[in-house]
Parts: sequence; C-alpha cells; structure tokens
Amino acid sequence: MSQKNIFVRSAVTGAEGENAIVNRLFPVQGFMNYDPFVLWDDFTIHPGAGFPDHPHRGFEGITYVLQGAVNHSDNLGNNTTVQAGGLQRFTAGKGIIHSEMPSSDIDTKGIQMWVNLPMDLKQLEPDYQQVNAAEINEKNITGGRVRILAGENAALKLHTRVIYQDVELQAGNEYSLEIEPEMRGFIYVLTGEVAALGETVKQAQSCFIENTEHVQIKTMLDARFMCCFGVPHKQPINQHGSYVD
Repeated sequence: MSQKNIFVRSAVTGAEGENAIVNRLFPVQGFMNYDPFVLWDDFTIHPGAGFPDHPHRGFEGITYVLQGAVNHSDNLGNNTTVQAGGLQRFTAGKGIIHSEMPSSDIDTKGIQMWVNLPMDLKQLEPDYQQVNAAEINEKNITGGRVRILAGENAALKLHTRVIYQDVELQAGNEYSLEIEPEMRGFIYVLTGEVAALGETVKQAQSCFIENTEHVQIKTMLDARFMCCFGVPHKQPINQHGSYVD
C-alpha cells in the first residue's frame, strides 16, 4: 500500500445564498474539491435567510440538519420539512431546481455535502429522498454514540459508495473506522478537539486521509465530528457554481 497521505485544513467562513453563514472546506481558492466530494459547508441560517430557488446538475447533495428545520421544495413537486437530526438527499443528475429555507424561529444549523456523480451517471433523472431522525441507524459505542448517515445499513441511498457518520465521543475515548483501501475522505470536527492518525484537529478543521484502511480517532476534549469517505472517480471535475459537469 502507498504511504499514508494526511493533511489538516481549516474551513473558510463566508456568506452564501440569502445571508446564510457557512464554514466551507471546499470549494475554496486553492482547494476546489477532494474527489469524489465537491462541496462541504457547515452552515448557519438565521430566520428569514436561506437558499431560494436555484439550479443544480451533475452531483448528489446531502443536507443534514443539526438544529432547527429546513424546508425543501423543488421542481419535481417535493415540498417537505427536515427537522433536526434528519437529512435529505437530492440527486441533481441532469438538472434540478430547488430551494432550502429555514422553517424555524431559531437559527438553523447543519452540514451540506455534495458528492460528484461519475460521467456515466451525469444524465440521471433528478430524484429526492428524505430520512427523518428516527429512521437513522444509531448505535452506542464506548464513551459516546455514532449515527450512520450513509453507507452500510443506512436508510439514505446514494449512487456512489460513501461512508458518512456523525460521531459524539467524550474526552479520552477512541473511535476506529475501517474503510475500503481505495477510499479517501476526511474527519471534520464540529465541536471539541480530536487526534486523527496523530494529527490534531480542532473545531471547524478537517483532517484529509487516503491510502489507509484503518482510521483511528482519539478525543482530546468532548467532541462531535463527521467521518466522510468515498471512492474517487478519477475523472476530470468541471465545477462551476452550482453545476458539476
């Protein structure tokens, strides 16, 4: 196996949509994507702000709601509300128009991630799936718990192989994750501080990892972090705005 490749990056804070605040890992200047992942936003939407109607194509997007609620509507006829702890997936495929607006009188917080589609799936018919909090596979681990958002035994279905987990762990505990040898991905820290394969990762930072089958994460403080791994398509990524062609 090739030598492990590990590096840490901080998210960049900015505004998106109608005055929504995001901590963005990518795409940012100098770091556009991490095949197969093409966007990662840790967002806060204040009441009255949000993401009005806009188009997408060429990828699958997952919105995971941590606090508050998000109303999703699209040109397929879907009009649903995702409450805290739930998530939704839209397959943009050959094209979709949707909006994501808070439906709460408190700040809405969450994660939006885009997963690129390979070239042979770019023309998929657009699709939508909602998974409520009670439908997510959750298990207790020593010192905490893990929620399986995507991957084996997950209710959410994607067109690519992705492991996506939300882990809460008390200080001084460890979490081990086995991944396929061809996968690459990252650990993103929502709160607290962890050591991932020896690298210190703090809040709003991420440790990017490839060329390993075993990921060991130790909590330095009480922490909540996201584990996200997928199989790269190894194809050119033509990313411009809300389109990934």
